[in-house]
Amino acid sequence: MLGNLAPAVSMFFLVLRIMLFVRIVLSWFAVGRNNRVVEILFAFTEPILAPIRNLVNRSPLGGPGMVLDFSPLIAVVLLRVLERFILSFL
Repeated sequence: MLGNLAPAVSMFFLVLRIMLFVRIVLSWFAVGRNNRVVEILFAFTEPILAPIRNLVNRSPLGGPGMVLDFSPLIAVVLLRVLERFILSFL
């Protein structure tokens, strides 16, 4: 039973990483949030990115004046680590 769960967990994390990547690309083109698809994308990714962004802003390396937002990159790495950790138990 748990063997069938591993592909689902992998697919879930893959979808999250794709959503983060799409959000990164959309931020380069300054796409507004008035699009329903963009709103859904932000609704799923912001709960992941906001805590990371807050930690980076409070660290000596960050701050509110940072030009680049490294929170998506950190989120992708943390999601990958979390995925490996969960899959190691399945």
